[in-house]
Amino acid sequence: MRVSAKSDYALRALIEMAGRADGPAVSAEELGRLQDIPHGFLQAILADLRRAGVVMSQRGQSGGWRMGRPAAEVSVADVIRAVDGPLVSVYGLRPEAVTYNESADVLQHVWIAARSSLREVFEEVSIQQLADADLPAAVTKRTADEDAWKAH
Repeated sequence: MRVSAKSDYALRALIEMAGRADGPAVSAEELGRLQDIPHGFLQAILADLRRAGVVMSQRGQSGGWRMGRPAAEVSVADVIRAVDGPLVSVYGLRPEAVTYNESADVLQHVWIAARSSLREVFEEVSIQQLADADLPAAVTKRTADEDAWKAH
């Protein structure tokens, strides 16, 4: 899986917002400056997140952006889906919609398994856990394997 800049930027912006949950709304300019995210790109990302109900905008002198739902209830998977669509797609189709001839049909099982694997991590980690730098044990365990850090 390739994590897009859009997903990475969205997650970084949300980590900043979650860390200020009880404070005033944060401007897109400040989010961009703190996380080195291009302003125009960030505005488009925030619009996608707003449409998904992940964030909300606040107008006025103390305007800006804040979480639309509690950060503990928003998963990494929610964010990726909001800005990039399905976690796994094959030629723009969901894995269960792909059809192959008999000899290649087994590929569909690989795509389904890959999606299941991603869900095990992405749906387990919340924005609040990221903001608190407190990942679930199952995720931390996966990073403890030295081989996980090596490029193949």
